[in-house]
Amino acid sequence: MQPEPSAALRHRTVETPAGRLHLVEQGTGPLVLLVHGFPESWYSWRHQLPAIAAAGYRAVAIDVRGYGRSSKPAATDAYRLVDLVEDNVALVHALGEETAVVVGHDWGSNIAATSALLHPGIFRAVGLLSVPYAPPGGPRPTDIFSQIGGPEQEFYVSYFQEPGRAEAEIEPDMRGWLAGFYAALSADTMPAQDEPDPHFVAHSGLLRDRFPAGILPAWLTDDDLDVYAGEFERTGLTGALNRYRNMDRDWEDLAPHRGAPIKQPSLFIGGTLDASTTWMSDAIDAFPTTLPGLTTSHLVEGCGHWIQQERPEEINRLLTDWLNTLTG
Repeated sequence: MQPEPSAALRHRTVETPAGRLHLVEQGTGPLVLLVHGFPESWYSWRHQLPAIAAAGYRAVAIDVRGYGRSSKPAATDAYRLVDLVEDNVALVHALGEETAVVVGHDWGSNIAATSALLHPGIFRAVGLLSVPYAPPGGPRPTDIFSQIGGPEQEFYVSYFQEPGRAEAEIEPDMRGWLAGFYAALSADTMPAQDEPDPHFVAHSGLLRDRFPAGILPAWLTDDDLDVYAGEFERTGLTGALNRYRNMDRDWEDLAPHRGAPIKQPSLFIGGTLDASTTWMSDAIDAFPTTLPGLTTSHLVEGCGHWIQQERPEEINRLLTDWLNTLTG
């Protein structure tokens, strides 16, 4: 089903605590807020916007704070989860709505989950793609990540912690680095299991040393890559990387919610070849406790990390079928 011509994409900005928040919307009906991950933009939802609009909803994809045409505060600590949640709350109100369904991918999944956790009266349902919900708590995040790498290599999240370090690798060749990163986590181009894991960097090397070279995944055209690279060449990567640099602050901010479940209706979709779902399989197993309102949980066979772009038709069907089970 194709959306009506009146449901064309509409770009606009609204005011939030960080300043300007850029969004792209399509369709009318109950609000569905789409939150992207790293390193992407509203554009990662390009296949979902028309499908959700055609199903009778007001689909809104944002540029998260620090990305694209949204504001980019200079302070590193301006990118903590609680601040990004307040951007979502402000967005709902700016659009003249009282409630929304929030759906996120990658870091957007964490932002969506935290939005639902902290504001259950506003975010009436939550959809999580690729990254499962794990309640706040446990050891300090940077302590965990520092133990993952070992003596020979460093986990990518640890590599991203120091301001300027990853930027020095990425920004001289933004397009090439993004192409390699997308390929490294895509089902059809990711390294084989017996090859070095691209989630780690050798202590004397660069993260991109383990990326596939000279190949794009099937879901990513040269024009698509131009869109992503063009945005980051204009803005740089610091705003996006600052999300990783606030994980310990998030741990402290959300300590009062340690172990808390999300009780609203929820959905989870992951790829069987995505490290986010395999490494966090215990979190998926815990869903009966942590997501008691879960109505849809699906692992897409042979799919990598960029799930809504790798398998748009399947994800659109799962999302719209789930949305149609919700009331209001």
